[in-house]
Amino acid sequence: MNKTLLIILLILAMGLIVFNVTLIDFEHPLEGESLIALIGILAALCAIVLLLIYQTSRQIQKKIEED
Repeated sequence: MNKTLLIILLILAMGLIVFNVTLIDFEHPLEGESLIALIGILAALCAIVLLLIYQTSRQIQKKIEED
């Protein structure tokens, strides 16, 4: 996976977070569509963490191969 694709996926995940925040009803955040939006935000955050872990592992791998 090249760096451009990684950046695009990170931007898409952040966009999903922003979109799902707009769907939350802050008076009743754990009911109906608000709960689904919260689950979507959590899933997008997990995707961001996984992508960042992948990027870090690639950087470590490159340093090991250089030595």
